Amino acid sequence: MRQPSVIARRVAAASVSLVVAAGAAACGPEDSDAKGSGGDSTPHKGGTLTVLNSEPQTDFDPARLYTSGGGNVPSLVFRTLTTRNRENGAAGAKVVPDLATDTGRPNKDATVWTYTLKKGLKYEDGTPITSADVKYGIERSFAPELSGGAPYLRDWLAGAAGYQGPYKDKKGLSAIETPDARTIVFHLNKPEGEFPYLATQTQFAPVPKSRDTGTKYESHPVSSGPYRVVRNENDGEHLLLERNPHWSAATDEERKAYPDTIDVRSGLDSSVINQRLSASQGADAAAVTTDTNLGPAELAKVTGDRELAARVGTGHFGYTNYLAFNPRVKPFDKPEVRQAISYALDRSSVVNAAGGSALAEPATTFLPDQKSFGYTPYDPFPAGASGNPAKAGELLARAGYKNGLTITLTHSNDKNFETGPEVATAVQDALKKAGITVELQGLEDNDYRDKIHSVKSEPGLFLAHWGADWPSGGPFLAPIFDGRQIVKDGANFNTGQLNDKSVNEEIDAINKLTDLDAAARRWGALDKKIGEKALVVPLFHPVYKRLYGKDVKNVVISDWTGVLDISQVAVK
Repeated sequence: MRQPSVIARRVAAASVSLVVAAGAAACGPEDSDAKGSGGDSTPHKGGTLTVLNSEPQTDFDPARLYTSGGGNVPSLVFRTLTTRNRENGAAGAKVVPDLATDTGRPNKDATVWTYTLKKGLKYEDGTPITSADVKYGIERSFAPELSGGAPYLRDWLAGAAGYQGPYKDKKGLSAIETPDARTIVFHLNKPEGEFPYLATQTQFAPVPKSRDTGTKYESHPVSSGPYRVVRNENDGEHLLLERNPHWSAATDEERKAYPDTIDVRSGLDSSVINQRLSASQGADAAAVTTDTNLGPAELAKVTGDRELAARVGTGHFGYTNYLAFNPRVKPFDKPEVRQAISYALDRSSVVNAAGGSALAEPATTFLPDQKSFGYTPYDPFPAGASGNPAKAGELLARAGYKNGLTITLTHSNDKNFETGPEVATAVQDALKKAGITVELQGLEDNDYRDKIHSVKSEPGLFLAHWGADWPSGGPFLAPIFDGRQIVKDGANFNTGQLNDKSVNEEIDAINKLTDLDAAARRWGALDKKIGEKALVVPLFHPVYKRLYGKDVKNVVISDWTGVLDISQVAVK
């Protein structure tokens, strides 16, 4: 599970720019009925839903998409074995069946998972969907020319590490068996109780081999969902979706598919998107955004307007911003120094730098404040909202720095990032009160990423962030704290380079659990244990605010994606 980092990086680079402009996701509409606003709140079929986004829906191929993200647009076309529950808030963080009849049937040690497809599943041309199509869809995701998807399958499937896809290897993956047209069996390298979460990834979407056009497939992928692609211009800049006549609601309990047409317009400036949604004129009255947040100034304006405030969806996505230590760099090799910084931190000033309490919540835990992650409240170094400089001073003296010390904090120069200058300056000001002089090292974003993700160049202290591939503690804690995921000659995300046998063993033990609630409780306990080592200082969990048009109804925003779910939206 080393490379869920890819999604975290994409989220950070493409959508979580909460300080000023666009942001990742949101959950649970605020100040408005979940059914939307205005008049008759009953959703009806028909009309056109417009999606206004800043980031194009590029590489619209289930093999190349990292998740079914992109504001849920891919999930309208690509159904998978399982999917997320399409409900508001915490209820939406559960995994439920999609193409399959259940979320999977594991063997005793969760190394073999079996799925049965529902009856009556059809593609957009009316041909039946088979288990062989699901297997082929997964196999083509291994092709180098279709790279970009999640890396889990290569790591988890038995004997899949060197597989190069069906274009080069006609034998296919022996780890996936299809004994009949409705049954598919997965053989794994090791126990993975969270396989039902993985089966929500777009790599599990069926692809008919006879219709596969390789790298050109993205221009007209064959739909298994309620909508089909009728136009894809400039690699996802304009994506037009219309109803799939062979999709049946009887086989799909999750997608409502109210609009007749969904018109996705991307590559727009974030301020223009918010202006258009605010004005809500013409087609924009039936418009939403799935990747553009309200910034602090915009939010202040919206909050003062009752009508606009009623059209704001708000909430949380599984995401944490934090200070990362490299204990191999002095003086951070001393636990007392790391603890002192934890005590000295003024989270209220950091939250203000991140846009204020409406856009950020102070964090003392690495896991986000959501039940599905196994959130367990704790604060190993309680300093209150504004820090405890006196306690920090005591620890510094104990570490041999009674006269204070000077350290360097590395950050990105991109002002739109939560790892940017505003947050870095807030940290600098807070630590100064404890006698810690912080010199800021700002880098251009690509240089910043290269530096912090290399074991050879990783600085002693830097701003970092992490987002989850699915709502569980597994893809949150393992990539950052599992010692076996330290990468010496590539992108490394175990920033503290922790390789603790007891931590590694507990991760393995939790991975064997197929009771996801029990697993969540164990992830929470592990988070607390790791937190006491002071390898990171949690700063804040972002909060997201998004406008939608006045004619939009049935707004559903879950804790899984934090993004307004297009599959539930209706328009006048």
